[in-house]
Amino acid sequence: MAQKQKQGKPHYVTIKGTKEGLILHLDDDCSFDQLLSELEAKLIRTPADDTSDMPKLSVNVKVGKRYLSEEQKDLLRKIVYQQKHLLVDEIDSDVITKDKAEELRRETEVTSVSRMVRSGQILKVQGDLLLVGDVNPGGCVIATGNIFVMGALKGTAHAGFDGKKDAIVTAAVMDANMIRIADEYVQAEEGNRSLETVGECAFLDEESRSIKFDRINILHQIRPGLNRL
Repeated sequence: MAQKQKQGKPHYVTIKGTKEGLILHLDDDCSFDQLLSELEAKLIRTPADDTSDMPKLSVNVKVGKRYLSEEQKDLLRKIVYQQKHLLVDEIDSDVITKDKAEELRRETEVTSVSRMVRSGQILKVQGDLLLVGDVNPGGCVIATGNIFVMGALKGTAHAGFDGKKDAIVTAAVMDANMIRIADEYVQAEEGNRSLETVGECAFLDEESRSIKFDRINILHQIRPGLNRL
């Protein structure tokens, strides 16, 4: 008859060494006080630990599904440094704040607009823009994400205006005066493209740091992760 294994004191802190430094895995079920108590015990400094003349090791702290306030993060950094003279490089948590979640929602949201953007008008959205209509010469559409024009794009389109370099611009009829993606742009007279191309996409080629155009039906090859539309 098998004997029941005796259970010892649970371990809340696991330390793993890597080439880049140390990784501290902190349990996310115990109380924060229990976590600090074991962390101090495991990192207690001995006379042989005098590293005052040695480079400080980088520490990555992983806290799982535990939310930490800024005060708690500062306390963790202080304990790690005081006990072993280690420097916390990053504290990773699987939990995000409500504000961060709302920001991510806005950035991944597709805003659908059915209208014509006339000369002098600017349509600007957070996330992706799906425009069912035309952008006339002198009109401008701007998005933090991708821009999909289900009509003629004859004005200006600026995708990824906050720095998203993998953003793309598509149009049923691509005849834009200017296409801008992140910080790069191309004007109609600068390209060697044929105008009035049906079903075309524009994307930023980071290797050449230039905007290129291609048929819309190969978009899945250019941006394989684009599958929300």
